[in-house]
Amino acid sequence: MGIDQTLQVKRFKSPDGTVRYMKDGKLHNWEGPAVIHPDGKEEYFINGFAHTKDEWKKAKKSGDGLPWYKSGAAKQRF
Repeated sequence: MGIDQTLQVKRFKSPDGTVRYMKDGKLHNWEGPAVIHPDGKEEYFINGFAHTKDEWKKAKKSGDGLPWYKSGAAKQRF
């Protein structure tokens, strides 16, 4: 049984060098910035909602908005 393709984050690189991570047509990345500009500027998004780097870190640490299979309850269960 494979992972549902709609749950996967996909990486897109534009001709100008901007890298975007998207899931379900929304900017999203739990592993780092969802948008990385060629000049090094980073933007953080979770499920299409913009966050500062500190807000993103707090959300990642608390698990708010994480899919069920990445939450602490799932890790305890399995």
